[in-house]
Amino acid sequence: MSPLRATPVYYHDSRQMFENREQEMIMKTIYMLRHAKSSWADGSLPDHDRPLNARGRAAAPRVGAHMQGAGYLPDLVLCSTATRTRQTLDEVISELEVAPAIEFQEELYLAAPSEMLDLVRSVPDTVESILLVGHNPGTGMLAAALSGDGQPESVHLMRAKFPTAGLAIIELSVDRWKDVESGCGTLKEFVRPRDLP
Repeated sequence: MSPLRATPVYYHDSRQMFENREQEMIMKTIYMLRHAKSSWADGSLPDHDRPLNARGRAAAPRVGAHMQGAGYLPDLVLCSTATRTRQTLDEVISELEVAPAIEFQEELYLAAPSEMLDLVRSVPDTVESILLVGHNPGTGMLAAALSGDGQPESVHLMRAKFPTAGLAIIELSVDRWKDVESGCGTLKEFVRPRDLP
């Protein structure tokens, strides 16, 4: 990690740090990230413990660099506890100059879209943007469900295949997380590692 980069702040429950913020009604943004490519080399490992492979370790920081360059800087990260999601997050945030608060959530491991949505709806309204780091098919399915609008080609690409280390930036037409529902978002950008320098 570059010495100029901020160090992330890890919390078992970071919600408390947002409770003292003065609440402003600002439209919400969700960044939905699928973990990077993982390794199947060690067949003895449980699925939860599989690490990233070399391709995944190369792709994740490129996604992070794109986020930094585009100004996609989340307030709060909700990340699955799986090794591959945690390692993906480490590589992504190594490229961010503003450190987000991070929560590792067991319920995000192989979560269904409805379970992921329940977690999103529980976020304090003082949080303006969240990065959700999870698995497929849930991550891709929820991103597709939320994206009621957006550039048609990008929406089509995302719905056709949400690849490893794929990132969907979705601007939501709500100012309270509890109001997030299917179709309430606009897909601002769909990022695939293959399209990045």
